[in-house]
Amino acid sequence: MSSASLFAVVASLGLVACSPASFTTEIQGETTVPAHASGVPTLLNAFPAISSFAALDFNQNQDFRNRDVTKDEVSRVQVKSLSLKVLSPNDQGFDFLDSLEAVARAGDQEVRFAGRDGIARLELGPPNPTLSLKADGDMDLRPYVAAPTMAIILRGNGRLPEKEVRLQATVVLEVEGGLL
Repeated sequence: MSSASLFAVVASLGLVACSPASFTTEIQGETTVPAHASGVPTLLNAFPAISSFAALDFNQNQDFRNRDVTKDEVSRVQVKSLSLKVLSPNDQGFDFLDSLEAVARAGDQEVRFAGRDGIARLELGPPNPTLSLKADGDMDLRPYVAAPTMAIILRGNGRLPEKEVRLQATVVLEVEGGLL
């Protein structure tokens, strides 16, 4: 092999080794929507907070740590999916919920990144249905992920269900950054 060919191979490998890495990370949390008082239909004006989504520090995220990537090395973060699953009771659907939106917040800045309207009409009935929210375009959450802490807030409206409903929320993010 000539020295020019060897140099081309080494240079190509160097470029590949320095290209941005891409990986996914999943964040999960649970919340409970309270039941309405017996016989008294009540509007759901505030969606219950998910405590594990309140103060996210991605330098503590296991997927970031496994890849030895810090949040400062991230160049882009996109939402791959956001879903809610009814964990209990087994006979509960999403008919109590009309709309839901997901917001990223860091400090006093926030941006909506996913949502869904007309949820009750989707007929997502029991047992244990899953609701998928639609990501808002090509939203880059990098400024929020790189902040000291980030929160994911769900806002929804509808009616309080007849029984207390336990939900699991799952957010999957595609992260670009770091080196291969």
